[in-house]
Amino acid sequence: MKKQNALLLAVAMFAIGFGVNSAAMSNVSQKIAVVDVNQVVLKSGQVQALKKEQATKTAELQKWLQGVKADIEKQQTLEGKEKLAKKYDAEFVKKKEAIAKNYQTKLQAIDKSITATIQNTAKTQGYDIVLAKSLVLYGGEDITAAIAKAVK
Repeated sequence: MKKQNALLLAVAMFAIGFGVNSAAMSNVSQKIAVVDVNQVVLKSGQVQALKKEQATKTAELQKWLQGVKADIEKQQTLEGKEKLAKKYDAEFVKKKEAIAKNYQTKLQAIDKSITATIQNTAKTQGYDIVLAKSLVLYGGEDITAAIAKAVK
């Protein structure tokens, strides 16, 4: 009986605490915004420039590979071709890794820039919370257009 009373008391205390928290939370008014991050990224001038730069570097790498192929074909012996191919393979890996590292570094900087823009815009417009639009089923004021304009 004492265990049952103790359990009942614990449940009652939990319910009272939950009710107090719910009442306290209902009195707090928070201004919530949503942002379509994908749309902001697609409209970003920084992202467009990075894509263009990446396409240029890929084209340069393709051109380099064509030169490599021609150089290997010029070799008279199979041994010479294999030796040169091995050398160029190592060079190719280094070039590819450098391009990928450069891309990743710039992409992270763009991400930080967009995040900072969202934070600054939210603070300026008085929002307490900003959520990704894809996560919200209902509610929140959509500030995507303002963010996209600020990011350009």
